[in-house]
Amino acid sequence: MYALTWQGHEDVRVEEVPDPTLVAPTDAIVRVTSTAVCGSDLHLYSVLGAFIDPGDVLGHEPMGIVEEVGSEVTGLRPGDRVVVPFNISCGTCWMCTRGLQSQCETTQTLSQGTGAALLGYTKLYGQVAGGQAEYLRVPQAQYGPVVVPDDDEPDERYLYLSDVVPTAWQAVEYAGIPADGSVLVLGLGPIGQMAARIARHRGASRVIAADRVPERLEMARRHGIETLDLRDVDDVAGAVRDLTSGRGPDAVIDAVGMEAHGAPVAGVIQRGAALLPDVLARPAIEKAGIDRLAALRTAISSVRRGGTVSVSGVYGGAVDPLPMMEMFDKQLTVRMGQANVRRWIDDVLPLVSDPADPLGVLDLRTHRMSLHDAPRAYEMFQKKQDGCVKVVLDPSLAPGDGD
Repeated sequence: MYALTWQGHEDVRVEEVPDPTLVAPTDAIVRVTSTAVCGSDLHLYSVLGAFIDPGDVLGHEPMGIVEEVGSEVTGLRPGDRVVVPFNISCGTCWMCTRGLQSQCETTQTLSQGTGAALLGYTKLYGQVAGGQAEYLRVPQAQYGPVVVPDDDEPDERYLYLSDVVPTAWQAVEYAGIPADGSVLVLGLGPIGQMAARIARHRGASRVIAADRVPERLEMARRHGIETLDLRDVDDVAGAVRDLTSGRGPDAVIDAVGMEAHGAPVAGVIQRGAALLPDVLARPAIEKAGIDRLAALRTAISSVRRGGTVSVSGVYGGAVDPLPMMEMFDKQLTVRMGQANVRRWIDDVLPLVSDPADPLGVLDLRTHRMSLHDAPRAYEMFQKKQDGCVKVVLDPSLAPGDGD
């Protein structure tokens, strides 16, 4: 089969690799019909290469058709249309039964001291082959895959259940926005777009979202979100306080993470670490402050006293300096973590299935491209070219086809 493989710093290639097979009785094989490119994929593309090997298959936002199931997989059968959550969880361990599927004790990567294994996401999380491929082996298939209607609706109606919608839902849940409260969303990539829409859907009276990319700002405005163009603002926290009675919003959602704009020194360190040999880069990333913290610092500065900062953007540095005095003085609550995808499926599946499309899932993808064009998709997404907000790769398309 063909799959997108990591080969080096900002070097991904579509190659022929062996077809996946059932390894455990709880596995399933899925023929991929759509697989999205995530902002977290860009971290592997340009920053976290020390934890990935040449030839590793990328991607953690897939859906498709079940081809084969292991002997212990009940509830799935060949022909089912499924979305595959990015975290691999068993559903029965102590963590899973408490809604912490991202910490699943069955698939925890104990050798790295990290949580549940993830599809297509480095040695830190199990080095499991990802879903930017024609076929995917799904571990823990007795629990993970979400069966969706086999109807005429496009994949994009359901695809984002793999990551974007549950991640954004958790970000809003963790933000704890009061009834008729206010929230600032930093970053209008796919997670930020969806978090802003979900916050509005769940009753926030004021949803402000900040970004610097015109197409992202325009997409948010289409969904009734108040926007702040960072190209026109020197003091984000001051501007947001002016919009919120001088206090700041009740909550801020950081949907940016480790590669924020506005941190040039950290950016140089980050790029330097990415270019080191693996034996040097790994300890540098694991034990140094390599993150660009501009977005997180802006969140802390912007939120009102007694408010909440919800972090869905991914950070990787172990000793990043944080303004602890300010955080303590403002009596902030900070919540963060990988999304517990299956925890939120019962909440979000009815919304994405609703013909009225209350979350606007059919207005998120800007590009549908052939899997064979994935290297171009990664570059375009990273550089924010051609109005790119969300790319979906289609293994059935010929190179150069798509929209």
